[in-house]
Amino acid sequence: MGDHLTIFPLIPTKFMANHLDLEEQEQLDQLKHFWNTWGTLISTVVVLVFGSVAVWNGYQYWQNRQAIQASALFDAVDVAARAGDQGRMEQAFADLRSKYAGTTQAAQAGLTLAKSMLDAGNAKGAKEALTWVAEKAGDDGYKALARLRLSSVLMDQKELDEALAQVSGTFPAEFDAVVADRKGDILMQQGKQDAAIAEYSKAFKAFDDRLEYRRLVEVKLNSLGVRPQGGTTAPDEVKK
Repeated sequence: MGDHLTIFPLIPTKFMANHLDLEEQEQLDQLKHFWNTWGTLISTVVVLVFGSVAVWNGYQYWQNRQAIQASALFDAVDVAARAGDQGRMEQAFADLRSKYAGTTQAAQAGLTLAKSMLDAGNAKGAKEALTWVAEKAGDDGYKALARLRLSSVLMDQKELDEALAQVSGTFPAEFDAVVADRKGDILMQQGKQDAAIAEYSKAFKAFDDRLEYRRLVEVKLNSLGVRPQGGTTAPDEVKK
C-alpha cells in the first residue's frame, strides 16, 4: 500500500547534482560573457570615480592650506598696519601677491595697505596697491571696491579722465548706485553739469530710501537746481 501512495518517483541524487552543475555553469558563462562585454568600461568608471574623489579631497586640502597660510600673512599685514610699519606691510603683501594672489586675504591686504599708505601721505604706493587689487583680485566685489577707492585717489590728484575710467565699464549690480554717484562727482569736477545730474539722478533712484547716503545725493541734486522727488528749483533759489 505504501508503494501505491508514492506518486512521484524519487529523483536520483546524482541527477540533481548534475542538473545543479549545469545551472551553475550556465550562470558562470553568462557572468563571463557580461564581464567580457562590460568589464573594461566598469573598471574605467570605478577608477574615474575613485580618482575624482581623491582629486577633490586633495583640492580641498590644498585650498584649506592656502587659506590658512594666506590668513597668516594677512594678519601680518594688519599687525604692521596698526604699528605703522610700512616695510613689514609691503613685504607681507608682496608674499601674498606672489603666492596667494587669488585669495580673499590678498585683496583685503591690498586694501589695508592702500589705506595705510594714504594716511601716511604715500598716494603713489596706495595707487599701486589699489591697481593690483582692481586687476588681480579673485573676487569681483573687492575689484569693484578697489576701483572706487582708486578713482577717489585719482580725483584728489586731478587725474579726472583716469578717475572716470576706473568707474566706467561693468560693476556688480550692488555697486550701481555708488558708482553713479562717484561718476557724478567726477563729471562735476570736469565741468559737465548735465552729465553729472544724470548720474546723480541715477544714483538717487538706485539707493534704498532708508539709506542716509541717498539723502546726500539728494542734497547734491538740490544744489544743482534739481529736486529728485519731482520738478526743479528756480535758478534764483539755487543761489540763495
